[in-house]
Amino acid sequence: MAAFFHLFFRISAIVTYLFCDWFSTSFVGCFLTIIVLLSCDFWSVKNVTGRLLVSLRWGNQIDEDGRSQWVFEAKKPSPHSRISTTEVEARIFWLGLVLCPLIWTLFFFTTLFSLKLKWLALVIAGIALQAANLYGFVRCKVGGQPGIPAPAAASSPQRVG
Repeated sequence: MAAFFHLFFRISAIVTYLFCDWFSTSFVGCFLTIIVLLSCDFWSVKNVTGRLLVSLRWGNQIDEDGRSQWVFEAKKPSPHSRISTTEVEARIFWLGLVLCPLIWTLFFFTTLFSLKLKWLALVIAGIALQAANLYGFVRCKVGGQPGIPAPAAASSPQRVG
């Protein structure tokens, strides 16, 4: 189910962008629909599918002094863990995470060169949201320190950066 929703919002935003002119003449309606799909994708990947499919989490925390800190976390697999992800699910996660920003970058250049400048803001928003998730999860993946033991009974991810 998590792998489905990981790809659902991403693919829906791309398909809606490609075929929106066929179904509606309203630029504002298309723009808002795609922004909502991109926002749902950003939230679901950052907060749900990243944890379930690859056990990674990133976010911003405010410490006691009021300073903002970016936190990149990775959970080491535990023998007591009930959630078991397969290699296929992890590959689906990373494939979707990498390919979709590339597709939005392709849309950027086609929109720019075809002079459809009103769509440029939407494509830039798509790139920004997709690239933010990609950056966060890559930082979690490569920023992890090897050998962090998994807690025996705790289910929260280990802090790595």
